[in-house]
Amino acid sequence: MGRHFTSEEKEKIERMKNDGNSHREIGESLGYSRMQIKEYFRRLHKKMRTGEDLTVPKRKGRPRKTPITPSQEYEKRIKELEREVELLRSFLRAAGRR
Repeated sequence: MGRHFTSEEKEKIERMKNDGNSHREIGESLGYSRMQIKEYFRRLHKKMRTGEDLTVPKRKGRPRKTPITPSQEYEKRIKELEREVELLRSFLRAAGRR
């Protein structure tokens, strides 16, 4: 696992970015690579997108041609629950509980 930025380093990075420095310039001045700085901002913006209420960001990709109906959603949920029950049963069998 990589090294984490300290709070002082985070402040310096964000201050330098606000001053108009590029990722490469920030990385060179603090001893990091351009990609480490780029990934720091990617993670920071991802956290900002999800917000305080921990909502899931909007799905990417092509939207469905036809919206899912409540009955289809109900059937899909039933199938998910059946798979979950089967998984738990197989786990209990493997653990010798049933």
